[in-house]
Amino acid sequence: MTHRLVVVGASLAGLRAVEAARKSGFDGQITLVGSEEHLPYDRPPLSKAYLDDAEPPTVEFRDEVTLRGELAVELELGIAATGLDTDSRVIALADGRELTYDALVIATGATARRLPGTDSLVGVHALRTLDDAAQIRAALNAGARTVVIGAGFIGSEIASGARKRGLPVTVIEALPTPLIRAVGEEMGSRLARLHVENGTELRCGAGVERLEGNGRVELVVLSDGTKIRADLVVVGIGAVPATDWLRGSGLRIDNGIVCDENLWTGTPGVYAAGDVANWHNPLFGRRMRLEHWTSAAQQGASAARNALNPDAAKPYSTVPYFWSDWYGSRIQFVGSPDADEIVTIEDRGDRLTALYRAGDRLSGALTLNGQADIMKFSGLITKRTEWGDAVRFAESRCSARATA
Repeated sequence: MTHRLVVVGASLAGLRAVEAARKSGFDGQITLVGSEEHLPYDRPPLSKAYLDDAEPPTVEFRDEVTLRGELAVELELGIAATGLDTDSRVIALADGRELTYDALVIATGATARRLPGTDSLVGVHALRTLDDAAQIRAALNAGARTVVIGAGFIGSEIASGARKRGLPVTVIEALPTPLIRAVGEEMGSRLARLHVENGTELRCGAGVERLEGNGRVELVVLSDGTKIRADLVVVGIGAVPATDWLRGSGLRIDNGIVCDENLWTGTPGVYAAGDVANWHNPLFGRRMRLEHWTSAAQQGASAARNALNPDAAKPYSTVPYFWSDWYGSRIQFVGSPDADEIVTIEDRGDRLTALYRAGDRLSGALTLNGQADIMKFSGLITKRTEWGDAVRFAESRCSARATA
């Protein structure tokens, strides 16, 4: 019988695990462990509204009274988990204490990659945490000349925030085209036009040799010798699953914690959720590790329910979904970018609709300012809609708009 649930990772997935446990009727002890001192907070606004709005929004999901009172959660914040003994069901903490568990949900997320040798330079940041966002916001408000390394979605949102302030910003991308892994080469090139149209300097196929500065960053030196002045450098070169603390635990680690369709790790009582989980997605018939808000929330709840009642565990499947806001436009994507063909249905002004085909099925969809359509495409993917039917549906939506 489960008397104690421990959730490691005070993230969105971790919070949803706690909430789902209580909603399912679990009245045992729940402990939430987080390496940051902050209460669980919402990460997407950190590179959007938190940087752009005149006053930064509140990003905490729940206040302490709700967590400790209504949800009866023991909070262990500002204390990282450093080890896991799955035989004894014991979690080691950084302060030397140990926690025992009957059921465990691991939701430690991912850690931002950093440029080697830059830790001593003031003005060089990743953007993964609330503290990161506060420092970047302060630098932008001070008028920093900004260089973003990595033209991914977070880096592009930071560039957008700099341009909103009228600041010069350069985005450096090692690949010849941005966002190839996220949306494919053709659509990555199309979205890159937003940078150029909004006055951002985009340098693709450029490597960073080093950063220079006397205590504070002053120059970004590219591999071709080009030097770019900078007061703020934001490194957006991806993230790696936060699994170092699980060495020796016996859990299978391969680009995250390997899980089955129920988010079970194969070790009794241990489940994973969110950015750290590499699970079998039944809808696509393959493993996925998603760094998306929606899947993190859903996985946290599913993992907790399955951990507390493994005999009635239910598979978790989803159509991946993410969004990004650049220069006043919203980019949205559903499904998988792995495609045999990408067809542009609509591309006019500030609107774009592109469909992705795998075999004879719709496998993905990308829209620019297509908020009214994107979830309809998600539904078509869930229903395994045939390609021709999906194209006709998209064309009818675009035609209706054109004649409205």
